[in-house]
Amino acid sequence: MFHHHHHRRDCGPRGGRFSRGPFTVEWGFSGEGHHGGRSRRMFDGGELRLVLLKLIEEQPRHGYDLIRDIEERTSGAYAPSPGVVYPTLTMLEDMGLIEEQKAEGAKKLYAITNAGQAYLTEREEEVEALFARLTEIGSRRSRTSGGPIMRAMGNLKSVLQQRLGAGEIDSDMIHKVAAVIDEAVQKIERL
Repeated sequence: MFHHHHHRRDCGPRGGRFSRGPFTVEWGFSGEGHHGGRSRRMFDGGELRLVLLKLIEEQPRHGYDLIRDIEERTSGAYAPSPGVVYPTLTMLEDMGLIEEQKAEGAKKLYAITNAGQAYLTEREEEVEALFARLTEIGSRRSRTSGGPIMRAMGNLKSVLQQRLGAGEIDSDMIHKVAAVIDEAVQKIERL
């Protein structure tokens, strides 16, 4: 899917934008349209190393799996770009903390080494804090995106359009519909 050897180094503090496959990267955020162009890095290089290492400890993974896993943990709020993840994996491999496993196909599958486990044990508290940060971002996103509310609002809009567009709506019906909506407003205010 992605080839990691093009970007052996992170784009560093200069930052900026570059495109890579389906991702547009802005400061380590994938530009897939689901965050309002926040432009600070989620993790610095050392932190991302720890997060990736911990995920690989759970089970051997491909680079692409790691990106998707982090995205799921944050409910889509953050996905590290391939241009950051693959060089970080290369670095972890160079440090002897992970090793490539024989895998089917072209994708590299990485597994943790004994040195990698020792490295994680030494930094256990930091790892916990980083994963708490990921979870917190995820729960904040699901609170603020208000998915179920948006769905309900959409349903309200379409039922009103159907009723109003049907041409058979009389003033009695208009008052009844308005009363239902007013009642909903009052209930929401009391929540």
